This record gives sequence, C-alpha cells and structure tokens, in this order.
Amino acid sequence: MDAEVEDATARLYLAIGRLARLLRRTGSPGLGPGAVSALATLARCGPMRLGDLATKEGVAPPTLSRIVAALVEAGYVKREPDPQDGRAWLATPTPEGETMVSGVRSARVRELQRRIEQLTPEHVSALVNALDALETLVGEEPK
Repeated sequence: MDAEVEDATARLYLAIGRLARLLRRTGSPGLGPGAVSALATLARCGPMRLGDLATKEGVAPPTLSRIVAALVEAGYVKREPDPQDGRAWLATPTPEGETMVSGVRSARVRELQRRIEQLTPEHVSALVNALDALETLVGEEPK
C-alpha cells in the first residue's frame, strides 16, 4: 500500500469515527447506539431472526440478545413466531419503534445536513462524488 493511501485510510477512519460519535449524541433519547442501530436495521429490513440481525449489525448473538430484550422491554420491538420455523422467533419493530427510528434518523440527518451546509461548494461536491464508493465500502448498493 502506498503512503498516500495509507494516510488517507487512517484519516478516513478517524473522520468517520468522529462523525459517528457526534451524530450519536443527536436525537437518541434513552437508547444507546447499539439499540438505535438494531432498531433502524429492523425498521429498514423488516422482521428478522436474532442471528440474522446480529450478522447485519456485526455483533455477537448474545450482545444482540441483550439489545433486543431491552428494545422489547421499552416497547420498541416485539417478538413474533417465525412462520418458517416454529422453534424460532422474529424481532419486529412496533409502531413506537418505527416512530423512534424516524425521529432519531430525522434529528441526525438534520444535524448532518446543517454541518454539510457549512462546507464550501467544492467540499459538498467531493462528498456527493464519494457516496458511491462509501456505499460500496459498507456493502450497500449505490443509489
């Protein structure tokens, strides 16, 4: 790896981490970042088994089990039997969970937009042009 790419990798890692921490502090009343992320995944992808959700979130199943239990207790997620396998269950966001995700997403998106609007037009263009690469990097289809 050449030095320029190595330096850019380290800078990108630090910038993404700082931005993620900054946005996590915006609009997540009472829920930790892991719970908000799991709830957002359920809201986006629909009902899923705990193991599948753990894989999507990149965390161990026992960790996800605790997160989902807290979301169930808070009324943001419900457990439903898996129609494909009576021994398993699916985690499904409740209407309250959908509302929570929408509010968190809105607050975080507004904060990110506020910060982007403070950038120069050249920086905004650079961010827009980097979106396909960033989406590919995290395994999403570019829009």
